[in-house]
Amino acid sequence: MKENEEMIKNAFEQRSWTEIKTEDSWRILRIMGEFIEGFEKMTRLGPCVSIFGSARTPEGHPYYQLAEEIAFKLTQFGYGVITGGGGGIMEAANRGALRGKGISVGLNIVLPHEQQPNPYIDRRHSLSFEHFFVRKTMFVKYAQGFIALPGGFGTMDELFEALTLIQTHKSGAFPVIMVGKDYWSGLLDWIKQKMLAENSYINADDLDLFHLVDTADEVLEHINTFYSKYMLSPNF
Repeated sequence: MKENEEMIKNAFEQRSWTEIKTEDSWRILRIMGEFIEGFEKMTRLGPCVSIFGSARTPEGHPYYQLAEEIAFKLTQFGYGVITGGGGGIMEAANRGALRGKGISVGLNIVLPHEQQPNPYIDRRHSLSFEHFFVRKTMFVKYAQGFIALPGGFGTMDELFEALTLIQTHKSGAFPVIMVGKDYWSGLLDWIKQKMLAENSYINADDLDLFHLVDTADEVLEHINTFYSKYMLSPNF
């Protein structure tokens, strides 16, 4: 703890407050640049579904195979697929989209260990971001659906970001589907018992913001049923 405090103190002593504020000003311009590039490229895509999950899921794992199957079937109904551009579940989803001859988008994030875009992204639709919050904006703003397969902190972050935006009406409603009952059921039980029953931190109808499924066909059923109510076509 003391070592961290010393590091922070030394960093401030070596740089003036004016230098720090100037750097922040330039950072604003870099952030704006990321938004502009993202908006210009993503707005041309047409209807897409964002698919999330762990980058650590190996090829051949049941969830990898399921992600690929979901993405493939989405393309057969006219949807493109958006992922975080990395390996694991993201790679599987891009792979399925490519196999289905659909739009395959990868929104890569620049990380210290240099995550590389997976080989199944259409290079016309490959973007890299420095800032997670810009990247998450693209995931949600340009998706007609949101599918979360098993993953870690990043997957949880993206899942609850989408649910919060819908709950607070900062985003239009769209299907949010959690795939893998064995993985997600414990979280759902905790939400029902702790958030809802014991503390009333959410309303009962907030549980209707998402669906829990196990198969690719169930995913497609929820998405197609949702959009049939609004007289929308995947090819609008």
